Order: sequence, then structure tokens, then C-alpha cells
Amino acid sequence: MSSEINKVFILPGEYFISKQPNIISTLLGSCVAVCLHHPKLKFGGMNHYMLPTSPTKERNGKYGDYAIAVLLQFMERTVGSLAGLEAIISGGANVVTNITAGNQIGLRNVELARQTLAKHGIRIIKENVGGTLGMKLHFQNWDNKLTVEKMDSKIMSGSTIHREETDRQKSAGLKPAAPRPTLAASSTFSGSRIKVLVVDDSSIVRNLLTKAMSDEPDIKVVGAAKDAFEAREMLLELGPDVITLDIVMPKMDGVTFLKKLMVYYPIPVIICSTIAKSGSQAELRSDQIGAVDVIDKETLNLYQGLDRVKQILIPKIRAAARTRVSKKTKEEVAGL
Repeated sequence: MSSEINKVFILPGEYFISKQPNIISTLLGSCVAVCLHHPKLKFGGMNHYMLPTSPTKERNGKYGDYAIAVLLQFMERTVGSLAGLEAIISGGANVVTNITAGNQIGLRNVELARQTLAKHGIRIIKENVGGTLGMKLHFQNWDNKLTVEKMDSKIMSGSTIHREETDRQKSAGLKPAAPRPTLAASSTFSGSRIKVLVVDDSSIVRNLLTKAMSDEPDIKVVGAAKDAFEAREMLLELGPDVITLDIVMPKMDGVTFLKKLMVYYPIPVIICSTIAKSGSQAELRSDQIGAVDVIDKETLNLYQGLDRVKQILIPKIRAAARTRVSKKTKEEVAGL
């Protein structure tokens, strides 16, 4: 087996199946991921769904009945039979403690997986389900090894996944109980450093922005990505609080990536680009999609020392870290 194993990060509503060795990762709250593996042929895949079924019979990966069916169909087409398949179910936690008990989405997601797999005679060899903590999954599809990292409750409280779970459970008809106290904006990062992910295709720019923030006692650059795909992997591994994002990049431009973030992983994003001039279309689109701030990269005078960068960027990082970002729908960002 090659020492260079491909790594894939799937978002809610996505799935990944391959005959080649891959480490498939995702981040779960009340969502559920089903891992399927064929022990003789040594391959498999994983999905990540948000709700058990669609009330309108929509064929979409965010619904468990469709998401599991996709995995089963692929395995059956490839092998010719579902006999001998093994499954692992993970997720289904109640990560939002102020949602009333009963009819919880997490439990319903888990039960849907159990029933569907049993219907097709698929053996469930392990479950990592329930509880009140989210989890990170890393699935080795060639040997059915699954690594599970529990999300600490201090990390979950006020985090992106916590806000997303609240919105999803409310939209499913679950009413919140009496709200618990929340931290004031000024104390959100008290005692901890703001974690920043820098995304820019220029290694020089990545290094300069990183260096500009390196001396700040309350800010830490946890990663620097050269494109949106690399950034997506780092979101899971590093859990940043703020992203600085270029627009003109290979593979996927920053605006497209910003849309995906606002739909699947809402997080404070500061656009930092040479085409984001004041009053420009790029600035307007970024604002409408959900960026918390936009910086014209030329105003930073990047190649003339770091004083100007610090003066402009550092206050915006701190402000962004204390900004609540609202989740958007695909329809809301489609025309932007």
C-alpha cells in the first residue's frame, strides 16, 4: 500500500466511496455517519446525513434513507451482493442541551440507520452513538478501522456545530427549553487564543499574514492552506475560530468556498483579496453571502513591512471572532 494515503473530508449531505485506500473524515453532532466495508475486497465508504427522511421525498444526501441507499447501491453494483458487508454507526448525539427531550433528531437518525441496515441484512459490528458530545471521525476504508475523537464540552459550547445543531433541531419542530446563559461577546475568548486559518494560494502572502499575527498574545494561526480543498481538511482537524480567505485561487475560487462554508460550516470569514476593492462587485457579493469583513489586500502594503498589516488585520480578527455567523441555505446563496 502506498505511504501516501488520500484523505477526504465530507460535509453534511455528502458521501464518499472508493476502491482505493482513503481516510474519510467528518464532524458529527446529531448527524449520523454510516461506514460500510467489504472485508474480503477491503474497500468501503462513509456518508453523513442530517435528518432521517425527507417530508417531501426529496432525493438528497442530507436524508438518511437516501444517503444509506446510495452506499448500498454502490456496494451491490461493485460486488454483486450485499452479503458479508459490515457497518459501523456513529453520531446521533444531543449536543444542544437546551432542546427539550423526546423525539430527538439524533436518536431518530440512529434508529433509521439500524432499521435500514437490518432490512438489508447488513451486520452492524460497532456503534458510537448518543451522548451529549460531538465527535470527529477518521475512517480507514481499506481495513474498517474507525478512529473517534470526542469533542470536549467546552469546545462545543458556542461553537459552529453547536449553532448549526440548534438551527437544525428547531427547523425539525423541536422547541427549545428555557435558554441557558451565554457568554458576553467581550468574554467569549477569555483565557483562550483566537484560532485563525489562513487561506491563500500565495505562499508569500500566507507567510506574511501568519507572521503579522504571530506576536499577538490572544491570536494563534493554527494552519495555512493553499486552496479551498486543503482548507476544508484543516477545518476538521484544527477547528479554527476565524478564516482569512483569498478570492482568486486555483481549483475553487474563494467566493464559491465562502458559499459552501455558509451553508455547511458557518464560521467568521474575512475576505482578503486584491479584487475586493471598496464598492466592487466582489466586496458586495462577499458581504451578501456572509463574510464578516472584506479587506482589499493592496491596502495592507504586504511587501513594505508588517506594521500596516497589523494595524488593519488584527482588530478585524478580534471583531470577527466575536461575531455570530448565521447559517444560510443553498437557495439563499445560489444567486449571489
